[in-house]
Amino acid sequence: MKRFIVVIIEILICFLLQTTVFQWLALAHVTPNLLLILTVAVGLMRGRTEGLIVGFVCGLLIDFCYGDILGLYALIYMIIGYLNGYSHRIFVKDDLTIPIFLVGVSQFVYFFLFYIFEFLLKGKLNILFYLVSIGLPGIIYTVVVSIVLYKLLNIINTRLDRKEEEEV
Repeated sequence: MKRFIVVIIEILICFLLQTTVFQWLALAHVTPNLLLILTVAVGLMRGRTEGLIVGFVCGLLIDFCYGDILGLYALIYMIIGYLNGYSHRIFVKDDLTIPIFLVGVSQFVYFFLFYIFEFLLKGKLNILFYLVSIGLPGIIYTVVVSIVLYKLLNIINTRLDRKEEEEV
């Protein structure tokens, strides 16, 4: 129950930071995707099921506030959370290489799926323009922010794991 409450608080804090504070810190009109970092971290640390659930909730929050099509972001985040859950078996708590790499790949997958649903299906075919102006800056900014945020999420997860082991 503690983990559930902590994850809900993490989702709300990341959502509020992403939609308020980081809007002021936008570089090249791009903000880091904190909810994606959280989805990747939960999928990596806790597995496919929890990654899928957290991805769904994060995506649904964005759908309710900003989405044109209800469920599009939820689907994208669910896919990302579930796929990152496969890396749970190779998860090493102190290594930052795998999480940072997965955040970069996940941000690219997010961009690509977003491009397909929002631009390609509307007849806007210039993917190189969108990749250079939106995709690459978003990937770089999200990866840089994920270094700090992932460490924080890892510390929280480790403490929750210790508390759960003490209770058993």
